[in-house]
Amino acid sequence: MKRTRLLLADDHKIILDGLRSLLESEFEIVGTVGDGRALVAATEQLRPDVIVVDISMPLLNGIEAVRQIKKLDKQVKIIFLTMHPDVTYAIRAFEAGASGYVLKHSASSELLTAIHEAIKGRTYVTPMIAGELLQAYQGETSGQAEEMQQLTQRQREILQLLVEGNSAKEIANLLNISPRTVEFHKYNMMLKLNLKSLSALIQYGIKHGFASVEG
Repeated sequence: MKRTRLLLADDHKIILDGLRSLLESEFEIVGTVGDGRALVAATEQLRPDVIVVDISMPLLNGIEAVRQIKKLDKQVKIIFLTMHPDVTYAIRAFEAGASGYVLKHSASSELLTAIHEAIKGRTYVTPMIAGELLQAYQGETSGQAEEMQQLTQRQREILQLLVEGNSAKEIANLLNISPRTVEFHKYNMMLKLNLKSLSALIQYGIKHGFASVEG
């Protein structure tokens, strides 16, 4: 019987090694990557059945990478494995196309279940936040996720790179666009979000998970 093909994404090698040990007896691990841009490229090249991905990664965070991946392959199943118990992150993850949301400290007991549920076409949410997530969808928390939808894919990419400390010239080189275009997007983001300065925009990005910190 053909084994399910998994692609693993996390910017900490020790986590990737642990995931490989946990999963390789049952699944075929087709690759591991350490940043969001590499994940998008690897998905296009390797065509996995399931991706296990962290939220906080450099260059392109997991949620934004998954948005792009779902445009390439609507069938691939996505399991987010993260340190973030904040329901706002879970809402954004599922809106991006996730099939599962598991906290890292529960990986040994929950990740296999989440992958099996995803393969069957079901959704898995770690019990620790399941009730709160349901309440959030019924209440106002989703408004924060809707606010983020005002930004285009390119603007969210630029926002992460700004949060990571890149200059307009460095961002332009990374994205193969002009510094003038970067400045235009910065200005538009500040207008959309009603922010008065670059530092306020960067603080907004940090607050909404665009910093590649442990997660």
